[in-house]
Amino acid sequence: MKRIFVINWILIVAFIMSAISGFGLHVAGHGNSHEAWHNCAVFHVLSSVLFLVATIFHVTTHWGWYKGIIKNGISRKSKITAILPIIFLLLSVTGIVLLGVNGANSPLGLWHYKIGIITTTIAIGHIIKRLPVLHKSLNTRKQ
Repeated sequence: MKRIFVINWILIVAFIMSAISGFGLHVAGHGNSHEAWHNCAVFHVLSSVLFLVATIFHVTTHWGWYKGIIKNGISRKSKITAILPIIFLLLSVTGIVLLGVNGANSPLGLWHYKIGIITTTIAIGHIIKRLPVLHKSLNTRKQ
């Protein structure tokens, strides 16, 4: 399997883990078990770091796409795909800043959660659009 597809599949798994644990963290914040919240927070941080690293590799493999936007403008590019890295950057920055926040229910955490919902929605659309190519990448027979 080509390197780009390996990165894409890792990215999808990391995305699912990060999104589910993020929503789980929000739910755990409404409960009364600090241990459940803490465990969810640890899993969310670990899966999100994996997601961030996979995203960096993903962006580097598509660097020509970004250079095309800089050189030729966004006219023929997918607007949703162009917005996704910007929203993800905002999500990542708020998440990294949250590492320095102690405890649950911070205003920044709520912003991170809302941005996470937007990012998750757009990312799901981004993934669905590419499912046929991803599915073909699983075909291991030589053609």
